[in-house]
Amino acid sequence: MGTIGWIDYSIIILSVAVAIYIGMFFAKRQKTSDKFFTGGRNIPPWAIGISIMATLISSITFLAYPATGFKSNWLLLVQGLMVPVVLVGLIGFIVPLFRRSIGISAYEYFEKRFGLPARIYSSMAFMLMHFSKLGTVVYLMSLALGTMMGADVLTTIWIVTIAIIVITFFGGLEGVIWMDVFQGIWLMLGGLICIGIILFVPAGGPAEVFRVMNEANKISFSPYNIDFAKLTFIVMAINGIFYALQKYGTDQTIVQRYLAAKSDKEAIRASLIGVLLSVPLWAMFMFIGSALFAFYKLSPGLLPEGMVSEGVFPHFITTQLPVGVKGFIIAALIAAAISTIASDINCLSAIGVEDFYARFKKNVNDHKKLRMARIIIVVSGLLSAVIATIYYYWGGEGVLGVVFGLYAIFSAGIVGMFLLGILIPKANEKGLYVGMVACILFTAWATLTTTSHEVNGTKQLLWDLGNLNFPHHTYMLGVYSHFVLFFVGWGASYLFKGKPVDEKLMLYGLRNKKS
Repeated sequence: MGTIGWIDYSIIILSVAVAIYIGMFFAKRQKTSDKFFTGGRNIPPWAIGISIMATLISSITFLAYPATGFKSNWLLLVQGLMVPVVLVGLIGFIVPLFRRSIGISAYEYFEKRFGLPARIYSSMAFMLMHFSKLGTVVYLMSLALGTMMGADVLTTIWIVTIAIIVITFFGGLEGVIWMDVFQGIWLMLGGLICIGIILFVPAGGPAEVFRVMNEANKISFSPYNIDFAKLTFIVMAINGIFYALQKYGTDQTIVQRYLAAKSDKEAIRASLIGVLLSVPLWAMFMFIGSALFAFYKLSPGLLPEGMVSEGVFPHFITTQLPVGVKGFIIAALIAAAISTIASDINCLSAIGVEDFYARFKKNVNDHKKLRMARIIIVVSGLLSAVIATIYYYWGGEGVLGVVFGLYAIFSAGIVGMFLLGILIPKANEKGLYVGMVACILFTAWATLTTTSHEVNGTKQLLWDLGNLNFPHHTYMLGVYSHFVLFFVGWGASYLFKGKPVDEKLMLYGLRNKKS
């Protein structure tokens, strides 16, 4: 590994200081809980768009995409490529749906459509997923910084967490969005600098780099065969469709940004800006990995033997980048983590206040809501550091498997619930609950019969049913769970008498309003 000089450290410290300053700058404006969670509903669409992009891009993307591009091809990028395909046709209806039917929480929609249990189920699913994600992002980012800078991983975990708590505690969503703008631009510039060095340093320049990439079949989305048991183009494309619906239709981190815009039109524009920036950025980091494969192929001896693909990009940063640029790129990695975590913590606070504290506690005034919002921010931040610390001591892989397994079982089918709500007028509360039970049972079976654990040095399935094990790739598990909830909930709704549905909660109601 190369060395990190005082110039690099100065750039890194300056980047974090600017992020904290932005959060503090907006502190005096956070007078009400609505302002704290929506930024005053008057933020420019271009800023919201960059914020959406920065929220979707985390330090996991910064590290995992180059690793994937280095060791295989661009198959995993297919998921991201499907997002604009889905959104162009739907965002014009999804944005007005939420802006007219909710206050702050995206899951208020589910209560209005299906009752309180649906709201609790969906908001708990969001919280469980994002708590596990927070700890993961902090842990992986700290691990990478420890490798590149020689920093103590535990110390890094707590320093970054405290910085994020300060930013989110004082600045609210307004501070988070403007910090995202700063961090998002920093991240894009960091990636472009890396590409420039990778392409022009080797003998032969870009032409030679592209030749090696092409011969190694790096820029490819194969395999293209229709096989749901393996990771193929069709599996990733289907996952991309549901990923787009989940993020833009049921995820608080995105829905909350719809509310930050002045009008439906500006919120739609912000959403499109966000996804149209995210796709090239995902592609850029995937390209960095593929180009690094060519870089080290053309420069034998520069890459230590036996280095895993996840370590290649950090190794490149510390050994091949000049002083100053090295600090800039590491600061971009930290920026990606801070941006994602600050956004998630603000949204967790919104869910905690709106779906639980204000929903169940009577006579709560706005001052109490704002105070509780900040308490939840501190608790969420500290919990994310605790989870990251657990990963550090117990090993991230084993703990992650348990966390994501539990999440898959108890939060499955949210997109199915959303589609049932907006598409099927006959769908009712009791029918949905039957669908939810069926979905949980299906997901438990599929998860337990595909998840392995180590026993005496050998891997064994948690529940081995032989030919009755879930037969397809685990990426399809989430897709099927949405279908199970949707179709079982739809069919079961005919067994119960439902209440009349408010047209503004349905897709056809929005269509009628437009026409």
